[in-house]
Amino acid sequence: MLFLDNYSYLEHRVLDKEINELEDNKKYYQDEIKKDSENIKKLKNPDQIEKYAREKYYMKRDKEDIYIIEFEEDVPEEDTKSL
Repeated sequence: MLFLDNYSYLEHRVLDKEINELEDNKKYYQDEIKKDSENIKKLKNPDQIEKYAREKYYMKRDKEDIYIIEFEEDVPEEDTKSL
């Protein structure tokens, strides 16, 4: 005997696939939370805050100059066409 209803084999396969995708998403977000927690711990130190601001936002101290050097390999192709 074979019964096809709302809980058929095909429906279970679709639901299993969704479960696997959600578990993968859960693992990804847990890893991201760990990384962010470590960054938060680091940023509680004033020296680390300064380092982060200087690297990320190009902030500088008084009487200090910052030069940003870009290599051709780092520039996207669309920008190199206009050169």
